[in-house]
Amino acid sequence: MSSLLRFLPSRRKDEVDEQNVEVSDTKYSGEKEKSPPSDTNSSLEPLEPATSRDPDLNPGNLTIEEDAAGGMGRHLGVFSCTLLIVGRIIGTGIFSTPSSILGSVGSVGASLMLWVLGFVLSFCGLFVWLEYGTMFPRSGGEKVYLEAVYKKPKYLATVIFATNAIILGFTASGCIVFASNILVAAGHAADRWVVRGIALGVIAFVTLLHGLTPRLGVWVMNGLSVFKIVILLFVVVTGWVVLSGHTRIEDPHVNFRHAFAGSSHSSNDYATATFKVLNAYAGWSNVNYVLNNVKNPVRTLKIAGPLGLGICAVLYLLANISYFAAASKEEILKSGVTVASLFFGKVFGAKAQKALSVFVALSALGNVITVTFAAARINQELAKEGIPLPFGNKFWASNWPTGKSPLPGLIIHLIPSVIVIIAPPPSVAYPFILDVEGYPQQIINLFIIVGLFWLRWKKPHAVRPFKVWWPFSVFFLAAAVFLLVAPFIKPSNGVGDTPPLPYYLYCLVGIAIMATGVLWWAGWRILLPKVFGYELVPRKEVLEDGTVITVFSNRKVQKKDSDTFLPGES
Repeated sequence: MSSLLRFLPSRRKDEVDEQNVEVSDTKYSGEKEKSPPSDTNSSLEPLEPATSRDPDLNPGNLTIEEDAAGGMGRHLGVFSCTLLIVGRIIGTGIFSTPSSILGSVGSVGASLMLWVLGFVLSFCGLFVWLEYGTMFPRSGGEKVYLEAVYKKPKYLATVIFATNAIILGFTASGCIVFASNILVAAGHAADRWVVRGIALGVIAFVTLLHGLTPRLGVWVMNGLSVFKIVILLFVVVTGWVVLSGHTRIEDPHVNFRHAFAGSSHSSNDYATATFKVLNAYAGWSNVNYVLNNVKNPVRTLKIAGPLGLGICAVLYLLANISYFAAASKEEILKSGVTVASLFFGKVFGAKAQKALSVFVALSALGNVITVTFAAARINQELAKEGIPLPFGNKFWASNWPTGKSPLPGLIIHLIPSVIVIIAPPPSVAYPFILDVEGYPQQIINLFIIVGLFWLRWKKPHAVRPFKVWWPFSVFFLAAAVFLLVAPFIKPSNGVGDTPPLPYYLYCLVGIAIMATGVLWWAGWRILLPKVFGYELVPRKEVLEDGTVITVFSNRKVQKKDSDTFLPGES
């Protein structure tokens, strides 16, 4: 308990002098004085040439050396970073959502085209994030890029992103898919509370794995990523065998003869389905969130990003062809979240179907482990920036208790995951969660791509180790605008794919979450200081594990003498 108490804010009145605004060697809790790490590589090429040559570009209050201090240091190479992307992308999507996407667009051909479109959009997005990530090679991803572009009003972009990252930063769907498939493999009915109990156990296990044994967590994460590649390769090869006509499937080409028959003509249907495809591809930016832990981050990012996404895109498209070769359109539509199990059941029989359920469950587990690894670092970066959190930001920014891994950041990720697992019924929650997660991210993507154009215009000579071809940026911008507008158009079936919920509800929920961030910022930066007569003064502190953070103190605003009216004055 004593190790936790040192993170709590002091009860003394926080009044600081002007000269303490940028203090970097603050002493607290009986610790020895520490200073932020100096740039020991001053004679070498700076870690972040863009900000070293133009300090105005620096996102947030911390330098890159301060931001990267603490924790395990730079320990992830090209291999681990590639698997970090593969493990994040390949999770529940390719095994669970093809039936939902097919149901939205109405035909096999349109469904396959959406998977190709998702691949193209993801690559365009990857190149945009590569330009940002090589300019600002520090952890945090979109948080860093929004801070670099949208500096005023101060901290507004940070708090809005924090609201989205914390509220929607859960990993519930992967836990639910793991639980459902394990029950199928065991031959038990997927009772609602049994599914929830297993899902809660999964997220608790992953939190402790990364929080207490970080190196083991990376090894397990890499191992499961390799395992998922092997499983998808097996699905692809099996699909080729099915198409050759040497299996029990009577007509493996039936879905490809009139591939576009029954295609939807509603833009809403395609927008909603595209959100799900993009969610299945989500993860190509995973390395951007953990760049403080990456060796030679600029070079590694430029290699691992395209390689990881390319591997997944090829496997995704071929796996979908395998699904459509083994089962009819009607069977896939009825399969729900167990489409991969249906595939193996049709090809190999019931026993193989149960075996694949175990494989899908392990794939979902690997995805949860990978998502949680990155999400914890995002939460830690937000806390390091000084945004207001319960009990102060020192604890949430720390690497307590091991000094190597951000268990407090993992706890922030754990709380919304538990709520989402327990609260809604899984049958309705899974597709709705995919939609809700996608919409706010598209809003953020829109601001990111607009910010890229603004930086190109405002800072044309800034150092850019990677520069995205502008047509890719324009295409990504157009897609982001379409995906924000189209969901409000009534779908062809009139109800969408999450009845009884209104088809536009997930958009409104996403917008409401972003609006909550504006209210949070206004209360912190404007309302409370005005009501209680103080101003926020930032200073830097170094925690016991070496992590450098920004801490805000409340300084009483003194009225000027000229504001006081004295008798006899005219």
